[in-house]
Amino acid sequence: MTTPGAKAAVDWLVSAAPDPGVCRWEWERNPLGVALLPAGRHWDVLILPGALGQPTLDVLTRFQGPPGPVLADSGDARLGFFVPAGTSSHWLGTGVRGAGRGSWIVVPYPGRDTGRDTGGVRWLVVPDGRGTLTDPTLLELAMHEAAVAEGRTP
Repeated sequence: MTTPGAKAAVDWLVSAAPDPGVCRWEWERNPLGVALLPAGRHWDVLILPGALGQPTLDVLTRFQGPPGPVLADSGDARLGFFVPAGTSSHWLGTGVRGAGRGSWIVVPYPGRDTGRDTGGVRWLVVPDGRGTLTDPTLLELAMHEAAVAEGRTP
């Protein structure tokens, strides 16, 4: 079953692939329902530890409604926020990893409930297909607010 808007999300995501047809083929035939996509062309991904990432997502949602796409790994140990390309090359933040040009991201097929195990990678916020990304300034503010709320030093 595919959710509404999934076709636009797929089209947007595969536009970052060196060969969109191969990416679509992998999604359809990979038993995990995932494909590798290069970061740094249309987007970078900032990867936060789950203990900070989930409260940050909650704060962002309160600020602006749904942010850009957000991935979570197995057990929500890490959350990946899709931000404008180039962001990771100048991001400074303790415990935050960046995936930009030269990095590849494991991306599950958006919006399809396949019943397949995707190796623990799943969408918390599915791409909208219009290219909406999380504003890095808002992400940083949300991280600070989340850290303060959690009693941590930002």
